[in-house]
Amino acid sequence: MKIISIIIYLILTVGGLVLVKSGAETTSLAIQNGTFNFSMQLKVMLGFIAYVGSFLIYTFYIIKKFDLSYIYPIITGITQVLVVIAGILLFKEKLNIYGIVGIILIILGVIFLNIK
Repeated sequence: MKIISIIIYLILTVGGLVLVKSGAETTSLAIQNGTFNFSMQLKVMLGFIAYVGSFLIYTFYIIKKFDLSYIYPIITGITQVLVVIAGILLFKEKLNIYGIVGIILIILGVIFLNIK
């Protein structure tokens, strides 16, 4: 159950960020003539829901089942790498040599944290 909770957390976190970014262009927030206007696409709402779901899993399950000094760097590193991969594949973002070196360092850090 521990590993499943981490996988669900990662899917919800990365999925939420991808959904929010994909619908962010049409999201608007304005105050006109004393009226507050806010609109967003369904994708953005689903992204927020997914991200809140990941926060709840992290807060009420993962922190209780793992040592924080161990699990936080690992899931943060994996999340960062997955977000970069999603940005490249889905949004055609470019990655330079510094990004590649950074990803390699993150992966090495996760590996070193798992050496017992």
